[in-house]
Amino acid sequence: MSIHGDPRATFHPEAAERAAVIDPAAIRHNVRTIASYVQPAKVLVAVKAEGYGHGAVTAARAALEAGADWLGTAHVSEALVLRRAGIQAPILAWLHTRGTDFAAALGEHIDLGISGWEIHHVARAAESLQKPARVHLKIDTGLGRNGCTIEEWPELLRLAAQYQERGLLSVEGIFTHLAVADEPDRRETDEQLAVYRRALELAEEHRIVPDLRHVANTPGAFSRPDAHFDMVRVGVGVYGHSPFADRTAEDLGLRPAMELRTTVANVKRVPTGQGISYGLTHRVDRPTSLALIPMGYADGIPRVAVHAPVWIQGRRYQSVGRVAMDQFVVDLGEEETDVQVGDEVVIFGGDSGIEAADWGSAAGTINYEIITRIGERVPRIVQDSGLDSGQNAGPDAAGTPDGGERRDLA
Repeated sequence: MSIHGDPRATFHPEAAERAAVIDPAAIRHNVRTIASYVQPAKVLVAVKAEGYGHGAVTAARAALEAGADWLGTAHVSEALVLRRAGIQAPILAWLHTRGTDFAAALGEHIDLGISGWEIHHVARAAESLQKPARVHLKIDTGLGRNGCTIEEWPELLRLAAQYQERGLLSVEGIFTHLAVADEPDRRETDEQLAVYRRALELAEEHRIVPDLRHVANTPGAFSRPDAHFDMVRVGVGVYGHSPFADRTAEDLGLRPAMELRTTVANVKRVPTGQGISYGLTHRVDRPTSLALIPMGYADGIPRVAVHAPVWIQGRRYQSVGRVAMDQFVVDLGEEETDVQVGDEVVIFGGDSGIEAADWGSAAGTINYEIITRIGERVPRIVQDSGLDSGQNAGPDAAGTPDGGERRDLA
């Protein structure tokens, strides 16, 4: 048996056995690029779910350095982490449960999304602290998740106006969330915007005219200028990924901010018919060499991924067999190979040409899930490349699909 080993040190010593390398410069670039599409609208950067897996504090600081106006989190607990890190920018948190600490949120000057039932709890917290709560009322225009239905909207407005008159609430915004903006040709977005405009009219009848009307997510920011209003709330685009099935990050002028990498843990030759991993769902059809990659579904690698790409020694290879808890296997394609134990493996990102979307396709899911599921066993290593201009990149500087003037990607 041939033992393939090599003492070459190809992995950065600080990166341990596996790492998600985060480039704040890419986040800054992406924020500026998106801002150039939506100006003069303000930009709220979503840093929920640990900054889409990139590290919430790292992402928040980079976004603010690039001129982001607001930060957004799903939960108050996430917003409190940012405050404890010394971040004082405006923050909106919008997804609450009975266990949400509204008083702590008000004490840390965190704005709160209100969909209905929370309004009484928030008002009580404001009364106990003797300070008004800054709130954004959410209307469900068709997504069917959080938010108040248009039928119940007048009652929510009545309560908000009542609490506002008592000095317990200050309605700073009215918002909604788009369901199919990543499919720009679908009519449901037009229908949602029509409901949203009706909600604004009803709010004005209750003398509620907030400064911030916000609707657009990342796909809406790029494809629906009529949804920009006063502010956009962007997530996946900030981290350098496209929300569209038919447009890449490069098409949009975005740069991925995460490179997921490790090193080869083992290399061995196997004969024709060798089965691979649990269930023996794959057998090689020729003598070949296999590389063992020391990451698995416990690290966030999707168990269901089939023939997913990796980059080793300047070549693209594919996974074979089932992903296990801690490892998966790559077929190197030839019995003799130059790949050695210790060679760097790029799962996605960097100069590999492999995107999170490629792993999403292999797993029957989306790039959002791939980047947010990377587990705690994978350290985040921040390496600022400095490859951002420090100025508004703009669609032209970032590279529009046609290399010419800005165009809305509708």
